[in-house]
Amino acid sequence: MKKTVRSPGSATIINAIATGFGSAFGIGLDIKCVAKTISNSIKCENDVGADTGLMELCVKKVFNHYNINDEDFGISLKTQSSLPMASGLSSSSASSNAIVKVVSEIVSQEFNLTPLTDLEIINLAIDASLDAGVTITGSFDDATASYFGGVVVTDNKNREFIIKEKMDEHEILIFMPNFHSKSGDSNVERMRVMAPLVETAYEFACNKDYFKAINLNGLIYASTLGFNSEIAIDALQCGAMASGLSGTGSAFFAIVDERVSDDVCRQWDKYEGRTIKTHVDNVGCSIL
Repeated sequence: MKKTVRSPGSATIINAIATGFGSAFGIGLDIKCVAKTISNSIKCENDVGADTGLMELCVKKVFNHYNINDEDFGISLKTQSSLPMASGLSSSSASSNAIVKVVSEIVSQEFNLTPLTDLEIINLAIDASLDAGVTITGSFDDATASYFGGVVVTDNKNREFIIKEKMDEHEILIFMPNFHSKSGDSNVERMRVMAPLVETAYEFACNKDYFKAINLNGLIYASTLGFNSEIAIDALQCGAMASGLSGTGSAFFAIVDERVSDDVCRQWDKYEGRTIKTHVDNVGCSIL
């Protein structure tokens, strides 16, 4: 049996590290996972040369759920990514979601078992990411924005939704500086000092004023983490509707319309890095 699942990344509205409450929305860049059955064992491969530990953990979580022994049944999987790694665009959440979903689909069909529900998939994927040390908060906001698409506002500590809805279709520009930043390595205490300011940005998100939330959150975290907030300010000056830092960096993003898209790209050309054009994703994790 062979199946393919794709799962999009997400961009940050509110980074949950300071307060435990977060918000994110799906973007068009994604990770595709191709999986097929083999006689036994777990074999993982990706197209970016990254460590496969998280991938293996995701498969093991599903096998454990179904009491599958990898000496008796196996899965071979490979991921292909258009998401920059270690950039704050939820590559770990997208990968985990895709892997858990595709393995669940294969195992449930192969053994005539009940497939995992959407939230079971998300929770197993989050548990694997926590075990692998690639997330600080569990990233329920990133995981659900990736899985469902659209925009979410979440209580990450309790893994509960506050808002979950489709997002207006917009073009998204992503600026990738010529360096990476792993969220698991970030200075948590330094970010939590900014909690009172992040709470203000979070109130904007709860009122669905997502653009203001992005702008304020981005300025707070960029200054706290030592990123160049001029990147976001330049985009706003060019007419972007919103711009900010995604996750703990290093990616910045801007929400734009076609009238100002080229202006923002030209302005970002002065920085060391590259600009990627994509869009809001309202589809989420899906079988291809």
